[in-house]
Amino acid sequence: MVRIRTACATLALVGATVGVAAVPAGAAPVAGRAAAAATACPTGWGSLAKTDTSGTLAPVKDVRTGRHACFDRMVIDVPGGGSDVGYSVRYVDQLHQDGSGRHIPVAGGAVLEVRVAAPAYDPETGAATYPGRVARPLPGVDLTGYRTFRDTRFAGSFEGETQIGLGVRARLPFRVLQLDGRVIVDVAHSWTATG
Repeated sequence: MVRIRTACATLALVGATVGVAAVPAGAAPVAGRAAAAATACPTGWGSLAKTDTSGTLAPVKDVRTGRHACFDRMVIDVPGGGSDVGYSVRYVDQLHQDGSGRHIPVAGGAVLEVRVAAPAYDPETGAATYPGRVARPLPGVDLTGYRTFRDTRFAGSFEGETQIGLGVRARLPFRVLQLDGRVIVDVAHSWTATG
């Protein structure tokens, strides 16, 4: 009888020890979510048009997107463009294709028109360097799970400029960065200082 009580007490003690040891591991995801929710996000971007009048003959090769804690990001790759890749990014009521004026529907609560001062074709041969098709979603871009981005549409490349429609959840603050051979458009998840 004493052995059974001792064995039961030992098992209870081991069970309690294992249970206490497991609590911090189980609590870690909750703490991680709370820390992510309290992430300080950049502010002061605003929603007014942003432009740079530089230009390049280096062509657009790729457009890709990514998710971050405070914003969604679109990157337009222009290898060889250096820091001379100009841009114009602004909210529009509707996206209209350069040259034809054709309306291109873009889903979302607001539409950002992204113009990059680089062609989506080889200037010497006219051959396409980016596989986008007018009025179609950007090839290879999947916006599943994004908090801000809703849709992308290729509007074409006309007279050395490439035009893209970016549908977003609402008219949110954004910034544009110009890095070596890249134009980056970040759209915030909200107007507040946290993600």
